[in-house]
Amino acid sequence: MRQLLPILLLSAAPAFADCPPVADRGAELTALFDAARVAETEAEGRALNQQMWEIWFDAPDEAAQALLERGSSMGRAANFLGAIETYDRLVDYCPHYAEGWNQRAFMYFLSGAFEEAERDLEQALAREPRHIGALTGLGLTLIQLGREEEAQIWIRKAVALNPWISERFLLTEAPEQDL
Repeated sequence: MRQLLPILLLSAAPAFADCPPVADRGAELTALFDAARVAETEAEGRALNQQMWEIWFDAPDEAAQALLERGSSMGRAANFLGAIETYDRLVDYCPHYAEGWNQRAFMYFLSGAFEEAERDLEQALAREPRHIGALTGLGLTLIQLGREEEAQIWIRKAVALNPWISERFLLTEAPEQDL
């Protein structure tokens, strides 16, 4: 029965349950952003970035977590359509969970569906405006759509939160200090 639980969570729970609210971890994220801005090495900045991702990847409940992990697994296997379908279920079940939107956007991006990626990234940022992955993802998507100047704005916002992210090298001019 224990082996059936993940299957039941993946197939049935979202159909009849309500996704609980996303835990408020804003204070933790603020502390990580503050630490990243004063980090002295790239290794330190990247470690802080990893901690941010651990927060964003913490889904509201077991059913949502199972869908998130299943979609991620499919994405790593380059099964983008399967991942998108899984993230469709996650977004339907937990529309207030930013990472569901962000991950589906990533799969759209990898499959070349840039308009769909842009739409989902905007949804992710509406829910979590400081989501560095969604900020940089939107910047990268806009580059693919030929909107370089607009892309620079989004990447700059991400760099303002963590100046150590690898996407900083995409900036065409030095970031302003007051972002």
